[in-house]
Amino acid sequence: MLPLLVFVVVVFDLPVLRMLSLSFQSDAGVWGAYQELFSSSAYLLVILNTFKMALATALACGVFGYVLAYWIYTLQAARLRTAVLALVGLSFWISILVRTYAWIVVLGNNGIVNRLLLDLGLVESPLPLIYNELGVLVGTVNLLLPLVVLPLYANMSGVDRRLTQAARSLGAGEARVFWTVFFPLTLPALLAGTMLVFILTLGFLVTPAILGGNRVPMIATVLDSLINVLSDWQLAAALSSILLLMTLGFYMVHKQLTSASQAGGRA
Repeated sequence: MLPLLVFVVVVFDLPVLRMLSLSFQSDAGVWGAYQELFSSSAYLLVILNTFKMALATALACGVFGYVLAYWIYTLQAARLRTAVLALVGLSFWISILVRTYAWIVVLGNNGIVNRLLLDLGLVESPLPLIYNELGVLVGTVNLLLPLVVLPLYANMSGVDRRLTQAARSLGAGEARVFWTVFFPLTLPALLAGTMLVFILTLGFLVTPAILGGNRVPMIATVLDSLINVLSDWQLAAALSSILLLMTLGFYMVHKQLTSASQAGGRA
């Protein structure tokens, strides 16, 4: 275990500690970088917008991911189930950059969707589907949806079918069986998947930069500007530290909710 411990300390822990220490080395004083962040409405709006996009992505992935995973779970043909799972997993083999640029071809002003709508006469001018929050949301959901679908399906497959059969034998309808037996047993996996999506979205850079067109400021894009354009390492470190602390806070809340849901399921 020693080589692994050394690797984690050198590659992860030391850079994080360096980042935290750098955030207190501002020319304006120990708390200068943090004061600049919290006194500027622009940075506060960036933080708020980032969490809004992360929450929207997590909710969308949770809803669509659960529906898709449940549909795969209910497929009777084993070959069809395997084929659909392969299609979902195939997305991991495609570059994030390629998948992001593909949405420009689909949603752009001259893209497939707008061309179809114009040809059908449903709109008179192209709809603004990218370079806004909608485009970023579509891109992030597309990239992160498999991270919810695959664990959820694995969790659903592990549910003891005798529990749902027992509920039906006692007179429960399909809706009641689902909401009182099946859904509580799969809720921890759903919470874990959506929290993972939420945390990953907080640090997304490529998708907001491409599909947002610099019109959807998020923490990662602002950090890129602070480091590569302004070279303000102290302010960038302070913003990163705030993001880290908030992420840890949300993770602790997630652990509490997961523990409560598991306790309720056992009860």
